[in-house]
Amino acid sequence: MRYLKTYKKILIILIATAIVVVGAAYIRVIFSIPSELVLLKGEEYVYNFKSPFTINVRADQEGVIELNGGNIRAAGNNVQFFRTISLKSVKDGSVNLNISLFGLLPVKIVKVDVVSSKQVVACGNTVGVKLKIDGILIIGVSDVDTIEGHSLFPLKDTGIKPGYIITQVNDKKMSGIEDLINEIDNSQGNCIKIRYRYGSVKGVANIVPVIAADDKKYHIGLWVRDSTAGIGTLTFFDPVTGIFGALGHGITDIDTGTLMPVESGEILESSILAIKMGKSGMPGELKGIFAEDIKLGTIQINSEVGIYGKLSDEAIDTILGRLFPIGIRSQIKEGPATILSNIDGKNIEEYSIDIQKVSRQNPNSLKGMIIKITDKRLISATGGIVQGMSGSPIIQDGKIIGAVTHVLVNDPTRGYGIFIEVMISTITGNSILK
Repeated sequence: MRYLKTYKKILIILIATAIVVVGAAYIRVIFSIPSELVLLKGEEYVYNFKSPFTINVRADQEGVIELNGGNIRAAGNNVQFFRTISLKSVKDGSVNLNISLFGLLPVKIVKVDVVSSKQVVACGNTVGVKLKIDGILIIGVSDVDTIEGHSLFPLKDTGIKPGYIITQVNDKKMSGIEDLINEIDNSQGNCIKIRYRYGSVKGVANIVPVIAADDKKYHIGLWVRDSTAGIGTLTFFDPVTGIFGALGHGITDIDTGTLMPVESGEILESSILAIKMGKSGMPGELKGIFAEDIKLGTIQINSEVGIYGKLSDEAIDTILGRLFPIGIRSQIKEGPATILSNIDGKNIEEYSIDIQKVSRQNPNSLKGMIIKITDKRLISATGGIVQGMSGSPIIQDGKIIGAVTHVLVNDPTRGYGIFIEVMISTITGNSILK
């Protein structure tokens, strides 16, 4: 009887130990495997799962990548204990890898994007950016002081808030603020129907305009914007197609933080007039103007990871730059690199930086890299990274690997960079630019 109790205790301990070991291995695999990978066509990616158990890898389509030198079978390929595996990209495309323990316990789905190993022209020149919003952006709401001496809120109970975009009024498409003003003026105090959207949410509101005391015109208590303009940096362009990428981050409204949808836009030749030095707690800025009559290209996409469009034939021939192969995240090293920028508006200079950290788990972030300006010339001129330098290409080991996106407010010599693979993937995955 005593032996039986001892046996049961040993069995319980063994089972508990096995559960702990399997659980620890499961958690380790989950956190060690990236959620997304970007491979250059023909490139091989070697990875060690470091798992004491069999890993099963299945793909949702064949022919995009190979596992350990062979096709991935429909039932999946088993990777044995502590086995190093290799993923080789075969052709352009995307594939989802479903990874599980023993082929039964789900671990993670890894999205693998394969992009062509191409060269792009790294730029670094500042450009003027003009963007016309697709619709009318609401930046504020307010009461209206009427001629009767009352303070009314026409938007009461409509649900309309700053950040919403007006698309139609009385079933007429709104192309600009003048269209909205005309519909309000023509209402003569009768109810108008406003269609709006916020992200994927769409809605309709009925609003009664009232006459304001200050100008004796009809108002509905809205502050709106239909366009924006500023200075940024051109990151790269494809010499074959003329497609460009710039900024490395999206154009958002300064008041609401809303990413502005594009109706039309253009990049223009610019001139830098002055530099506001960056200081701790006070971001600097490149102050400049742009030539309305020297159009370099059209903006077709405003995304969270940059603006994209097509250069004119003349711009392709005149914009200075140098061809660089694309360097993806797996090739980036912490250590020395450079950025290209023309802070004086004339000459594109190469400035030394240090890549202090490379994010492996969040590849699509605007903060894929933490960089530090080490070039004394740039620090002396600007204090570090300033507004207008966003989009400056990052070069390492003869490859373009990313672009500057943001500055750390408390330390203008440090900031963030986005991976070039994210910007390239945005281009290859968007039918607008085909």
